Amino acid sequence: MTTVYRVGLVGVGLMGHGIASSLLRAEHSLCFLEHAGNQPVEDLVAAGAVPLASGREVAQQADIVILCVTGSPQVEAVLFEPDGVLEGLRPGSVVVECSTALPSSTAQVAARVAAAGGRFMDAAMTRTPKEAAEGRLNLIVGAPTPLFEELRPLLAAFAENIAHAGDVGAGHTLKLLHNFVSLGFSAVLAEATAASRKAGISADALLEVLGAGGGGGVVLERLRPYIAHDDPSGFRFSVANASKDLGYYHTMTHELGVTGDMAGAVHALYRSVPDQQLSIPEVIGVLEQR
Repeated sequence: MTTVYRVGLVGVGLMGHGIASSLLRAEHSLCFLEHAGNQPVEDLVAAGAVPLASGREVAQQADIVILCVTGSPQVEAVLFEPDGVLEGLRPGSVVVECSTALPSSTAQVAARVAAAGGRFMDAAMTRTPKEAAEGRLNLIVGAPTPLFEELRPLLAAFAENIAHAGDVGAGHTLKLLHNFVSLGFSAVLAEATAASRKAGISADALLEVLGAGGGGGVVLERLRPYIAHDDPSGFRFSVANASKDLGYYHTMTHELGVTGDMAGAVHALYRSVPDQQLSIPEVIGVLEQR
């Protein structure tokens, strides 16, 4: 028999809204933190979700608290500030941290959650809001094996592919590695497309050659609508988030003593975009105008 969980969600943004919808479809109980940054939530409330005024209240009403916020500073704020999640966390409850965060911060967060009597899992997400709404995210999980196995059915309510990367922190580490590769490839394709346009190569020819050769893959398909029609909807990820994630990657590699020269070049490109709220495909247009 499938376990029905009482889930609390902090962060009903583009990704969090999809997670919320998927949890409700799977008939889990859901409450969420009211916040100005949430997407419209009328559909969630109509489906039975309950809005609450503080992280403390969310934790008091939940067996599992899912965090889906921007990064480490926001995670620490919603957990540890007055009236935050940690104040309401019940013994044995689990904090599932789905944000993209700095692994060294994750280790400290997990320790404080454990000291408060809770359990912790990092479950970093990949894919886009479209897959989130469909319940088809990819998750990269850092957790002890027994906790991973316990919560896997719940995670499957909103994720299609679930990888157990290792113990706490491994999920966030592997997510930063993934994002460096994905954003790095996006930067290469953006620069190549801008050069292709200035050289007068047709979009169809560029896409045909790249798709059949070394440029084929998921990132090309996400950029394809913009390359073909200046439509940025295929990759709804902001330059600001790319800059943030690559900054985390730089910090992580510095802490590990690993060379980060390539990442530095990619990070510099994204930071040079004047409007950081543009989406990744729109970097092509920026580079084309330089």
